[in-house]
Amino acid sequence: MRWFDTVKSPKLKSAKKVVSNTPTGLWKKCSNCGEIIQSSKLIENDNVCPYCTHHFRLMARERIELLTDTDTFTPLQENLATKDPLCFTDKKPYKQRLVQAREKTGNLDSTLSGIGKIEGQRVAIAAMDFQFMGGSMGVVTGEKVALTMDKAFEEKIPAIVVSCSGGARMQEGILSLMQMAKTTAARQRLKKAGLPYISILSDPTTGGVAASFAMLGDINIAEPNALIGFAGPRVIEQSIRQILPDGFQRSEFLLEHGFIDTIVPRNRLKSELAFFLKMFSGNS
Repeated sequence: MRWFDTVKSPKLKSAKKVVSNTPTGLWKKCSNCGEIIQSSKLIENDNVCPYCTHHFRLMARERIELLTDTDTFTPLQENLATKDPLCFTDKKPYKQRLVQAREKTGNLDSTLSGIGKIEGQRVAIAAMDFQFMGGSMGVVTGEKVALTMDKAFEEKIPAIVVSCSGGARMQEGILSLMQMAKTTAARQRLKKAGLPYISILSDPTTGGVAASFAMLGDINIAEPNALIGFAGPRVIEQSIRQILPDGFQRSEFLLEHGFIDTIVPRNRLKSELAFFLKMFSGNS
């Protein structure tokens, strides 16, 4: 074993790490096709891969900027934040997870909501952020989605919600699951008032979010190849004891089987929304 002692020699232990002066973040690898893309070019292309059209996930603020007219968005309840109602701890305390997520995203929770304009038409809009604990739906997200719909009801304007979530937030337990009923009730209020609600499903839209407000739009729009469903494939296969077809929880499969209305690439999403808004208002 003397050769091993040689490898662990003090000289190697004390060797200094080579520090690179190359700036980070200039390039990004596409998780779908593997191509290396210049970050600036990716941003110019609405975070869609120019080689395979893979749609990278957007942060909530990026989504709002993409869909609304410049300087027209006014946030609602921007300072709303959860207070760890169950004092939950798994591998780390929930409070610690919240601090890390807030530092990472600059948001107090996983959803932004507000009033804005899309090609001059006022809307109440909410967008979920997957980078904040997987876009999970806790009491704050439920409140903001319901608030978006309630504001649309008060001002008699359309409501739009962009979903990007792994589902209910387990750290808030039953309080998180209650948001499914809360948001569904707010959506039903819009329906009875004859006010349009457009749901945009991005990758992923799963769990309690898919089982509530995300699939209840007057128009359900999905981005290409988005993962959409309630439970994972393995759970479903074990439950029904059948082999599921490839891609059965992707946008294209859901469109084919009537679960969504249309698939719209990101570069056309704002113009398509404007078309539907005009259609609902009778100005098309």
